[in-house]
Amino acid sequence: MVIDTIRRLLFCCVLCLAQALVLNRIHLFDCATPLLYAYMPLVFPLGYPKWARLLWCFALGLAVDTFTNTPGVAAASMTLIGAIQPYFFALFVQRDSPGDLRPSVASIGRMKFSFYASALVLLYCVAFFSLEMFSFFHWLWWAKCVLGSALLTIVLILAIENVRKP
Repeated sequence: MVIDTIRRLLFCCVLCLAQALVLNRIHLFDCATPLLYAYMPLVFPLGYPKWARLLWCFALGLAVDTFTNTPGVAAASMTLIGAIQPYFFALFVQRDSPGDLRPSVASIGRMKFSFYASALVLLYCVAFFSLEMFSFFHWLWWAKCVLGSALLTIVLILAIENVRKP
């Protein structure tokens, strides 16, 4: 349990630093920014406690908000994804799956994981940019930001999954 907590804390720190120092400087076509820290709620195991999942997601979102000057936007969006993730992941596994099953390409397959990650990242980007813009007057710009950022994030997540050890 302690090793898992230390690993998860290190993972949060790496994702937060990568986002704040590198990925926030990438603005493809002036609207698409990869939001790699959204990868963290995707990899929680099936039987992980819901309160801990929400706490981790909120803490990472708050850390990202602190470093990227988006007050509360990432924390709210990450908490939403942390709340939805166990129910959404349960759709992709059998009922008699072990409680410690982790979502990955190795455990559920490439197509299932791609769909799982794409849907949650798209939902995250919709929530993030809806809260950030807080207006639908420029809905075309909003759609470009959501789709572009989701696409970049999904590509990065799938690239990480392909090199990650099972």
